Amino acid sequence: MTEPFSVSKSKTEDPRMNALLSVSDKTGIVELARELHSLGIKLISTGGTAKLLADQGLPVTEVAEVTAFPEMLDGRVKTLHPKVHGGLLARRDLPEHMAALAAHGIDTIDLLVVNLYPFEATVAKPGCTLEDAIENIDIGGPAMVRSAAKNWKDVGVLTDASQYAPVVAELKANGNKLSDKTRFGLSVAAFNRISNYDGAISDYLSALNFEEGNNTPSKQLFPAQSNGRFIKLQDLRYGENPHQQAAFYRDLYPAPGSLVTAEQLQGKELSYNNIADADAAWECVKSFDVPACVIVKHANPCGVAVGSGPLEAYSKAFQTDPTSAFGGIIAFNRTLDAAAAQQVSKQFVEVLMAPDFTPEALEVFKSKVNVRILKIALPAGGATAWDKGQNLMDVKRIGSGLLIQSADNHELQLADLKVVTTKQPSAEELQDLLFAWKVAKFVKSNAIVFCKGGMTMGVGAGQMSRLDSARIASIKAGHANLSLQGTAVASDAFFPFRDGLDVVVDAGATCVIQPGGSMRDQEVIDAANERGVAMVFSGVRHFRH
Repeated sequence: MTEPFSVSKSKTEDPRMNALLSVSDKTGIVELARELHSLGIKLISTGGTAKLLADQGLPVTEVAEVTAFPEMLDGRVKTLHPKVHGGLLARRDLPEHMAALAAHGIDTIDLLVVNLYPFEATVAKPGCTLEDAIENIDIGGPAMVRSAAKNWKDVGVLTDASQYAPVVAELKANGNKLSDKTRFGLSVAAFNRISNYDGAISDYLSALNFEEGNNTPSKQLFPAQSNGRFIKLQDLRYGENPHQQAAFYRDLYPAPGSLVTAEQLQGKELSYNNIADADAAWECVKSFDVPACVIVKHANPCGVAVGSGPLEAYSKAFQTDPTSAFGGIIAFNRTLDAAAAQQVSKQFVEVLMAPDFTPEALEVFKSKVNVRILKIALPAGGATAWDKGQNLMDVKRIGSGLLIQSADNHELQLADLKVVTTKQPSAEELQDLLFAWKVAKFVKSNAIVFCKGGMTMGVGAGQMSRLDSARIASIKAGHANLSLQGTAVASDAFFPFRDGLDVVVDAGATCVIQPGGSMRDQEVIDAANERGVAMVFSGVRHFRH
């Protein structure tokens, strides 16, 4: 069913609005068209969308009737025409623009509804060919969106189904008019969508290794051009220091179970440092499959433990370094119950995180209004790195550039360990070594971590010398009145000399895990045999700068 499309009339001759609808994703489009029709707005549309609307009994004019030119090249060309773009781009406040429309028989288009070919979804499918990807690059859609968004003072542009209902409501409330604020907001959203769309195309094509005659080229891990796309979640009061400004952004497509998906249940606004430390705590705690607690201070774990439940895990983690735990960031990988909440509430805590909280646990903190409580729901399953919400890439900003690397998501298994000493570690020591290694991965280099019984006993972090880190870890254990006798020690990188090993053994360690790979490995192994301790190599280094 079509309706004649009038030409070259001014607003005073016919104030009726014209809306052009051309969508790949038809979600909600019939309902929107019905609402627009009920408001007396004329409907113009392209092939598939026009047929759908006509089948629903709505009066619709096909774009081909407006342009007097048929769709061609399998739909590649249908809206790339002056009668479309003239109607979108003409400024209503410039008489010469309106005269040009009248001279060429072009009517204004006041509302544009477009969503684009599903390029991102297409290239995400296994086995997507280059031909599939190319055919899902939209040309006419982005061109119309840019035209409408540029002329935002006169044209409203909708690029997502979530915008339909509020726009209809405003049209109904204001006599078919949208406010400048609404039209500007729609324009910004439209340009952001085009930016993200073009970025996705660039990401895909820049990563291809083109091979003659191969329609499914291999992909590089690192594309020739990187197009980071982030959405601002909030402005922050200040940055790392009060004289710095800051804001908090998330990935366009955030990993499930990551910090940016958190729901803040109570407390003050998060600060820059809160967020940085919270991320360190959350990434560490969700690496454990059993109930665990991580306490972080200045981006380093100062206490980590596992237990039968949150209460035991917290009690053990807190013992490691009660002094540093004051004002710390605390993360649990299990629902926080009232018993654990009562214990945590006895200390000053900046941020408290868990996948969920019982009502009784939240009640405990109701009076502590400044404590920031974050609920971060973990995805179902949790068996793979992606399910745990880990980043696939790490990015570090340097002067006028970026360092990009694949994220350190390596998880050491018992079978990966290589015992290099005469003494074999016991089954209990092996578990302590694996635990210590998991914690060391999240401690700033140079990292030395003493552990025993599923808890940290001393942590040495961020020193220029591995020897100093070992000494600091021992000193901290002494401050907490913890004995290091019979402990397991993890070193995030190899011992370059035997002196670091001697320090941890003198402190009480009976087994050590390190990557190996030093030209003096044999010297260190001989020292371990001399001291009567077990040593295993992981074969993996975990520098964290």
